[in-house]
Amino acid sequence: MEHRHPKRVEDYTTANLILIFVNLLWILGVIWAHFGLAAVILTGWALNQGITRLEQYRASREIQWPSDG
Repeated sequence: MEHRHPKRVEDYTTANLILIFVNLLWILGVIWAHFGLAAVILTGWALNQGITRLEQYRASREIQWPSDG
């Protein structure tokens, strides 16, 4: 049985961030067209709150179970 080392993979972080930005842009545009600017502001606020809570949750999990890496 051959033991092959895994090859290094490319970093697609920038491409993924651009794709997230484009998708968020058109989704917010559709929300704006259908419901108005107030709905876009509330959606942005809700996304910000969700990201903040996710960050706090991940930080608390890191304190409880530190990773080896």
